[in-house]
Amino acid sequence: MRSVFFQNLQATVIAAACFSASVVWAEPQHGIAMYGEPALPPDFVSLPYVNVDAPYGGSVSAGEVGSFDSLNPHIQKGRVPWQLRFLAYESLMGRSLDEPFTLYGLLAESIEVSDAGDSVEFVLREEARFSDGSPVTVEDVIWSYETLGTEGHGRYRGSWAKVADIAQTGPRSVKITFNVEDRELALIMGLRPVLKKGQWEGKDFTDSGLAEVPISTAPYVIEDFEAGRFVTLKRNPDYWGKDVPFRRGTMRVDEIRMEFFADGTAMFEAFKAGALTSHRETNAQKWDQQFDFARVTSGEVVKAEIPHQRPSGIAGFAMNTRRDMFSDWRVREAMIQAFNFEFINDKVNGGDQPRITSYFSNSVLGMDHGPAEGRVREMLEPYEGALLPGALGGYSLPVSDGTARNRAGIARAQDLLAEAGWTFKDGVMTSSTGKPLTFTILTQTGSAEIAAILNIYTQALERIGVFANVETIDSAQYNERIDNFDFDMTYTTRGLSLSPGNEQLAYWGMEAAEINGSRNIAGIKVPAIDAMVQKMLTSENREDYVAAVKALDRMLMAGRYVVPIWHSPISRLAHDKKMKRPDVVPAYGDWPGYLPDVWWVEEEG
Repeated sequence: MRSVFFQNLQATVIAAACFSASVVWAEPQHGIAMYGEPALPPDFVSLPYVNVDAPYGGSVSAGEVGSFDSLNPHIQKGRVPWQLRFLAYESLMGRSLDEPFTLYGLLAESIEVSDAGDSVEFVLREEARFSDGSPVTVEDVIWSYETLGTEGHGRYRGSWAKVADIAQTGPRSVKITFNVEDRELALIMGLRPVLKKGQWEGKDFTDSGLAEVPISTAPYVIEDFEAGRFVTLKRNPDYWGKDVPFRRGTMRVDEIRMEFFADGTAMFEAFKAGALTSHRETNAQKWDQQFDFARVTSGEVVKAEIPHQRPSGIAGFAMNTRRDMFSDWRVREAMIQAFNFEFINDKVNGGDQPRITSYFSNSVLGMDHGPAEGRVREMLEPYEGALLPGALGGYSLPVSDGTARNRAGIARAQDLLAEAGWTFKDGVMTSSTGKPLTFTILTQTGSAEIAAILNIYTQALERIGVFANVETIDSAQYNERIDNFDFDMTYTTRGLSLSPGNEQLAYWGMEAAEINGSRNIAGIKVPAIDAMVQKMLTSENREDYVAAVKALDRMLMAGRYVVPIWHSPISRLAHDKKMKRPDVVPAYGDWPGYLPDVWWVEEEG
């Protein structure tokens, strides 16, 4: 399996080399790549990482911690099973897990981008149908885009503001014109979910909850559900697109069940007992020590380690810079210095997990840790006066000696707090007005791992006179607090792809920092960060694009917004032996679009 993966990596690198070529759009195509051409030709049979001969049938089930009160993943209100967004809806184009910034036709048979890149036109497949048998029309597309852009989830609104017009240009064609220069917009528009307009006439789309079971074009339809407990999807035997090249060899499982649990322990026990057919494990120590239960030793359960080329993303404890105490970068750096990563990693993971060293570490997009050079330096220098220490000169996380004392980190943290105006007095770090440095770390129920980390971390903070209270609440309360930025520090994760773009403004852009419910939970407001994302979106070659991402990465790390923990260059996935997957692993590895999409079930006998 590993040799196949690296053959795949080599092919991806070769394809990436072609990205430096000028974009050739300006005529209808079967797919689109932001730089260069799609790797697969117009007459491709299937995606390269699927098994076109996989049998249909069987069922799979997976668990999720929390609850749900809505079946509509496209609105701000409510909690939705995260898989519905990917399994129960389709878009005009589909993303290849083997090619960053490349899409192939799904509901659309072709895509055409203007020479200037200021408009995109799609032609719908004549055979495209909703699950009720009705045809997908241009009217459905236009209604979906307008509704999502104005009433839908915040993830859709930023890019919709860049649309000047959307109009029908033929019986099955629709054209979208943009009001800004943004090379990614054509791809973003290709990934919008298409909904059935007729289902929502006379209804409040923003408050749909559980009242409306979606009618969509996807291979799966919702067969049954019980609020907060489970959702069952059934493969539509009349699915319209089984012979579309993008779909061949995928969506072979007949039934997908999503089960919900109060916490991770209950979910793991359900998997051990056979109530679930797969389980993703993020804790390396648990993977090594607790996956020796009966179903594993008997061979009923297979332990798979699936490699990937994705960026690490960021995972750790985000500091809310809207709070006075965390508005000073020196205080934030002190929190990082006090976090004894090597000791915590050993206690929680047996020392097996690598630390996140940048937002795009583990990929070609990750920053270099020395002084900025070349195009990266050229892009950062105009903002030099406003950059935090390390952005240009180089920034790296502290490394402790691995002992519980972490003497160097504790000493450095105290020095930084002193520089920021805090005084260590009678065992308490206090401000010039005598106010103690205390804050609350907000967490949600269900993670024993986070609790174990914080138990060590809060003790370390006490050594520098900082007292942190851990407040654990249920997922509904937690989501409400986070949406309103009502927290001091919280555990966060942000998965990042090999094709970062407009979503970066939603994660760390200035405008998003002021919008409740946005994903900029740290409250980052740095003009240079917004400017670097714009450089990413307008780069005309891959060299400039990669340099802009690396420059962004440097500013995010030098901003000290998160106390990073670890990532895994592999996905640890335990599953029933009847679940099978192709030998070829896509570049993105175990990512939405992989399980259950390209898996199948082989029943015994």
